[in-house]
Amino acid sequence: MAAERGLELVRELHRAAGGHLPPFRTEEMRQALEEMRALYERNQADVSEAKSGRTDLIFLIRFRHCCLLRNQRCLLAYLYDRLLRIRALRWEYGSVLPNTIQFHMSAEEVEWFNRYKKSLATYMRSVGGEEGLDLTQDIKPPKSLYIEVRCLKDHGEFEIDDGTTILLKKNSQHFLPRWKCEQLIRQGVLEHVLS
Repeated sequence: MAAERGLELVRELHRAAGGHLPPFRTEEMRQALEEMRALYERNQADVSEAKSGRTDLIFLIRFRHCCLLRNQRCLLAYLYDRLLRIRALRWEYGSVLPNTIQFHMSAEEVEWFNRYKKSLATYMRSVGGEEGLDLTQDIKPPKSLYIEVRCLKDHGEFEIDDGTTILLKKNSQHFLPRWKCEQLIRQGVLEHVLS
């Protein structure tokens, strides 16, 4: 059936659970674009004939045009949804994405992510006075200013605001300011110990 390639890309994204980013389907995108080009060329040829008096081709031309529009909407929805997921990954993982996620991104998506993180960093530096304001710190409102955390892997020295340096070794537990360790929790270095 016509215009199924673009719809299959959208279905694949819909099946990906919880904002997971599936691999970018370059070949399927190319095939959908080739299908659109072929439909457009056939329409152009039939439009020339329809102008010369063949009115029986009008319905076929309209059908192909609808297929073109459907494929276009599907491809744009696929690309837009992927960008929304990549933008959400910036807030979840910070400015450096894990290699497993970057592997699933196209070169253009990596470039878009880099421009987005630079734009976000510029904005955060422009608000909040001299030091700026890190908008990625408190994703959820904190219930307390300090939390107990357990180190999941060796991370090395970690300095907090008062100048105290803490050695983050695997399985060590610490009582730290929430805003200083939230990024490390998202990166998987620390875990919040719930009592």
